[in-house]
Amino acid sequence: MRCTILNRESGVYNLTHLSIFLVLTGLTFHAYAVDALHDPTACLSPETIVAGRDGKTLYIGEKTACQVAKLDGDPATIQSRVSLPGEPTGLALSPDGHVLYVTCSSPAGTLCAVDTENMTLLDTLPSGAGACAPALSPNGKTIFVCNRFENSVSQIDLNTKTEIHRYPVSREPIASALTPDGKTLAVAHHLPAGPANAEHVAASVWLIDAQQKRTLAEIAMPNGGTCVKGLCLSPDGRFAFVTHILAHFPLPTTQLDRGWMANNALTVIDIPNARIFGTVLLDEMDRGAANPWAVACSPDGRYLGVTHAGTHELSLINWPALRPKLESPGQSHPATDLHFLKDYRIRIPLPGRGPRGLAFTGPKAVVTLYFSNNLAMVAIPPDAQPAVKSISLGETALPDTARRGESLFHDASIGFQGWQSCSTCHPDARVDGLNWDLLNDGLGNPKNTKSLLLSHQTPPAMSTGVRETAEEAVRSGMKHILFSVRTEIEYSAIDEYLKSLRPWPSPILRDSRFQEAARRGERLFHDPAVGCAKCHPGPLFTDLTSYDVGTRGPLDKTGQFDTPHLIELWRTAPYLHDGGAATLRDVLTTRNANDQHGKTSHLTPEQIRDLEAFLMSL
Repeated sequence: MRCTILNRESGVYNLTHLSIFLVLTGLTFHAYAVDALHDPTACLSPETIVAGRDGKTLYIGEKTACQVAKLDGDPATIQSRVSLPGEPTGLALSPDGHVLYVTCSSPAGTLCAVDTENMTLLDTLPSGAGACAPALSPNGKTIFVCNRFENSVSQIDLNTKTEIHRYPVSREPIASALTPDGKTLAVAHHLPAGPANAEHVAASVWLIDAQQKRTLAEIAMPNGGTCVKGLCLSPDGRFAFVTHILAHFPLPTTQLDRGWMANNALTVIDIPNARIFGTVLLDEMDRGAANPWAVACSPDGRYLGVTHAGTHELSLINWPALRPKLESPGQSHPATDLHFLKDYRIRIPLPGRGPRGLAFTGPKAVVTLYFSNNLAMVAIPPDAQPAVKSISLGETALPDTARRGESLFHDASIGFQGWQSCSTCHPDARVDGLNWDLLNDGLGNPKNTKSLLLSHQTPPAMSTGVRETAEEAVRSGMKHILFSVRTEIEYSAIDEYLKSLRPWPSPILRDSRFQEAARRGERLFHDPAVGCAKCHPGPLFTDLTSYDVGTRGPLDKTGQFDTPHLIELWRTAPYLHDGGAATLRDVLTTRNANDQHGKTSHLTPEQIRDLEAFLMSL
């Protein structure tokens, strides 16, 4: 069901599912399993993978199909599938191989237990919003689940089926792993926390004492480290390997025009000493390796594998040879050396699009290909070029226009030298937590990355409205950021993908409803004495106009900034055009000294918290 939304500027927007309309008006909200309107059953979207203990069995999480497939034999063939209550986001196999634990992020955070013999659902346990990245203790009695959108990690006792502890962590925990002794949990966070105009802006890896239930260390990635995707440990538990983007946002835009806006990187963390051991670039001088995703160690520790979702490749890195190079004198800056991995890495093209998940089984690496509905099996004979073959996961319907657009959005091969894709700066079509100084509005005035949710429904595009429509922004971004000119068919497909995006329910909703504090905040929001609703009227919470709210910087060409919609504010920090507000409370207080951004100076601290609760519920 759809509803029609009117606005004074352009008449009619055929915009949203009815359930979205309900939350925008403060009523109930239906949780979404899928982030798009296009038919999720048309494609399987294999993403997560884990190998069985026998070296022959594979379990594949098929995301949009909301199921797990079991493959066995040589060649590997599908044995059976099991349906899940939501999209699978992570897999963990019990020590005896009899139970597969699957995290599902939607419609609610869930941990599922699957009988691997007959592929039936044994049990479901509640977790937190955005449940992902399960890490099982060596004895199989405890499992840790990252609650991505609640910024926490759940520790669950599998015997009592209860949560025994919850760890508050940083922003969007997205990957985790336990050391072989079960003592230390490494947790990687997807995005930076804090303001984007700070001296150091980067995501972090936390080390947690899983036995004493305390944080041991918080290790920041190198400056510009964002969009973290994967984490794994060396077989001995000494090192953690983390894949991420290394953004060059502080560089002058003349450098950005060369196409080196961002590198694709691997950071190695020394766990016992709680420090960065080294960061290496996965790109080459004239050939990017965009969007590193999964990372895994071969059981013998010989190879470190990294999937490149943007360039459709697998990197195999000789870790035993690379380690002494990182330790050697004079190698203090490998993060700036595009030749550092030469002779230590093999880049392997894969037979499909969008490689994401990775598992080693015996002398083979197996990769899931998200947009091709297949697997890549990479045989790794000693001292020889790996042999690659494709394994089909079954026939699916032809992708619709939005799905093709989603594939293009994540495809770096359509851009300059494979350095970056649209998703490099807009993971999940949202934000990277950084400010970028691009050439569309002058020099020295960086702007915070905006979410693309509802971008086509809320013109103009970009903070200063330099693009009249999102359609224009898509085409300009392809030309001036990816340095590529594509066909109108491709541009239109990306438009359709972005228009298909739907909000995720706020993690602070309860039973799809506002809590009492949010309801009090809603009344304040619509109070003329506060004035928020004047510029942010529902249901889109924007009047599609620009205003000077006193946030102009010394090098900004204008003080007029586009009124953003307020949907998914809980997910899109930092705030304001300069990313200077780390929280909504900062927007309402420290960045609103003269009441130009709503009349909030007369509100009590309790009222500020209520108003923040309402905004964080949207």
